[in-house]
Amino acid sequence: MHASLRRVHALRPFSRAMSAAVGKKKVAVLAGDGIGEEVMKEALKVLARTSELFPEVQTTYQHALIGGAAYDVHGVHFPEETRAICAASDAILFGSIGGPVEEQHLPKWKDAEKNALLGMRKAFDLGVNVRPAKVYPALSHASPLRHDLISGGVDMVIVRELLGGIYFGKHSTDGDSAEDVCTYTVEQIKRPLEFAFEAAKSRRKKLTVVDKANVLDTSRLWRRVALEMHKLHPEVQLDFMYVDNAAMQLIKAPSYFDVICTENMFGDILSDAASVLPGSLGLMPSASLGSQIYLYEPSGGSAPDLQGLNVANPAAQILCTAMMLRYSFGAHSAAAAIETAVDAVLDSGIVTKDVARPGQASVSTSAFGDAVVKALKN
Repeated sequence: MHASLRRVHALRPFSRAMSAAVGKKKVAVLAGDGIGEEVMKEALKVLARTSELFPEVQTTYQHALIGGAAYDVHGVHFPEETRAICAASDAILFGSIGGPVEEQHLPKWKDAEKNALLGMRKAFDLGVNVRPAKVYPALSHASPLRHDLISGGVDMVIVRELLGGIYFGKHSTDGDSAEDVCTYTVEQIKRPLEFAFEAAKSRRKKLTVVDKANVLDTSRLWRRVALEMHKLHPEVQLDFMYVDNAAMQLIKAPSYFDVICTENMFGDILSDAASVLPGSLGLMPSASLGSQIYLYEPSGGSAPDLQGLNVANPAAQILCTAMMLRYSFGAHSAAAAIETAVDAVLDSGIVTKDVARPGQASVSTSAFGDAVVKALKN
């Protein structure tokens, strides 16, 4: 059986998730590049206050280099030293990777994301990506959608299979012909679906499986597995939607969705589309779940143009700590307290520049973190 979580359920066994809440836990902190250091500082500030309020949240941190920051020291983007630190930890709190657009051809930045992110996914079997997308009522003005399209409330979770599908199939080119093969097995499909069914139970009990079953055999296999698994989760309302329709409904009727589960490429596209709904990537945390260790990262990039200006939105990085406390450490109350504090800060009108209304005063990265700490105290 799996741990019952507030929004989404962990893949690891119930006993393991609960035991993680006992004693000090090791967290590998990989701030990375760009604004990573700045937003990570605020997340750790919030975690420090949370540890004071919740005795079960006791963590130790070991910082490690990743991306361009690692290349400067080690000549590679994912050094063995970082891999070892992560492997010895109970969770990975990750920042961002990448440099200026005009420098992407330089060795420091070329393939940095591919080498580091894909390297970590492979090293730690990070097979399921979980990305919540929520439109905060106080920030509805920041959403690119009309108010009437989001007035019903937008709060969804996209569960994406991360290690299969066309990205990992055979790729070949022969003259004027090219081939990319999409392959899935039943076991690969069960993994994200199991998580998605459990997630739906703790939310609105609704799961939408997105596919292209009118064309693809792999999608028909996804449907078969989902229908078989549904027998074990009868309390969840299960429906299916073609990916082209799902892309349209994310824009036309985002309130329809609760939990979405889908394969790798479809999930890549749909989660990026959903990420714009809140109005800023600075509000979007995510988790990549492995068989032994989970990685938590903001959905936004390194934003090198904002580095050092103290204006980046740290909300996503802070919300990553809540996900970590819930999924890796079983500290549900502490996780909920952080999420409630972020909600309270935004509701009070304390916002960073990226989500401020025209003419509305905004606060700095550090001031937003201070506000969340204060909200926790209250």
